[in-house]
Amino acid sequence: MVSELLVNVAPWETRVALLENGNVVEFHVERSAERGFVGNIYKGQVVRVLPGMQAAFIDIGLERTAFLYVTDVYDHLSEFEMMLGKAECEEESCGPYGQEEEHPLHYALPPFRIEDLLYEGQEILVQVAKEPIGSKGARLTSHISLPGRHLVLMPTMNHVGISRRIEDEEERRRLREIIEEMRPSGMGFIVRTASEGLSASDLEVEMDFLLKLWENIQRKAASLPIPSLVYEDLDITLRAVRDLFAGDVKKLIVDSKEAYERILEFLETFAQHLHPCVELYDGSMPLFDAMGIELEMSRAMGRKVWLKSGGYIIIESTEALTTIDVNTGRFVGKRHLEDTILKTNLEAAKEIAYQLRLRNIGGLIIIDFIDMENPTSRDEVFKTLKDLVSKDRCKTNILRMSELGLIQMTRKRNRESLMDILKEPCFYCDGAGELKSRRTVCYEIFRRIQREAGNRNGNRIQVRVHPKIGDMLLGEEAQNVESLEKMLNREITIVSSPELHLEQFELIYG
Repeated sequence: MVSELLVNVAPWETRVALLENGNVVEFHVERSAERGFVGNIYKGQVVRVLPGMQAAFIDIGLERTAFLYVTDVYDHLSEFEMMLGKAECEEESCGPYGQEEEHPLHYALPPFRIEDLLYEGQEILVQVAKEPIGSKGARLTSHISLPGRHLVLMPTMNHVGISRRIEDEEERRRLREIIEEMRPSGMGFIVRTASEGLSASDLEVEMDFLLKLWENIQRKAASLPIPSLVYEDLDITLRAVRDLFAGDVKKLIVDSKEAYERILEFLETFAQHLHPCVELYDGSMPLFDAMGIELEMSRAMGRKVWLKSGGYIIIESTEALTTIDVNTGRFVGKRHLEDTILKTNLEAAKEIAYQLRLRNIGGLIIIDFIDMENPTSRDEVFKTLKDLVSKDRCKTNILRMSELGLIQMTRKRNRESLMDILKEPCFYCDGAGELKSRRTVCYEIFRRIQREAGNRNGNRIQVRVHPKIGDMLLGEEAQNVESLEKMLNREITIVSSPELHLEQFELIYG
């Protein structure tokens, strides 16, 4: 599989696209005015402890207070190790792109209460684990993790983990022995996938860098007031180099000379061998236009996504969950109905796995496949979807298909989805996605005239409406307008006003 990483830099935003075999599979955006917080470290203050929720609200200087669960604050090392026992964390630590990693602490609930660990007014050093999403504040953790390209330092945890993507047992054992021998006592490390095949000296260079970074963070935190930003994570360009420019990705193309030089400087420290793989784009056509990215992204913005067979899927998101509905559409098949439905569902499963990753949809996801009577067909669709989402960088959990054709799944959410970044609720319909029908608006006008006419002077009523409402009042509803005129003994004049919203109207009596 040929993979490329494209970076488009503009003064107002930076966009990163990951391509596999020429198709965009991941798309990330960071805007100068809306830069995220995940990975940042803050010196904060506990403003409220909630025993009933086993959480606390922390002031870190953002617009909304952030929250910290009890599992994210406990850091008594010896008892934490007792909870883990001999279990081994086989995953990388949580990265900015929401890879399949999960913090080891989340595997067990500690027998401790939040009120025993925190108190109001307490000073605390925390890191943002999840962006503020919707009405929720940022989620924090006191278990700091500092990701490098090959290693992740966890200074509050005495633990060594190896990425599950490194499958060779001999290599896993070699890397573990290297890290165990070099790491300072009490310091935890995760060995990332990019470490496979590296020498001990290469790993030692990065370990020293991360340890010095942690020393600087501690020194800076001691001198700053509360609340303060202590450490800001890398911008999206260098995060992409650190977290995505590995494995099957053989080339990185960037269209900014300044960003190109920053990338080379970053690689000088962490991966000099990748220098020849970085290319500065200088074509006359914009990079994303030349690579067909703009066209692909316009397709990803749609609520309805068409399948090659003629079927389609509908993607609807709320704050709590995302629903995906599968329909046969124009596809009628060639033989049996069950074959037609199975083929549509299999094609939809492939597209859904692709869209989840491309749009960065997280949280609870409900997929309504077309009903299939044959249990074997249901199992085939489930297995296909499960195999496809297993390739996702984000951690997913998928349940078997119910007899109603529903599949429930979760996908780890660290940052806002692509739709949350690129779109905003419609100020006309308040985000409902629907407007009152034209006939409904016409009848609202009739009722209001009936209510008000008896208390107003004059023989004429001017009705100012949106042109589409005006067309209906003068056309299909003309007879009802005449009936109202006779009932009230007044002349009603319809005036079209394009500046009015479809649901707005004005009544002028005279």
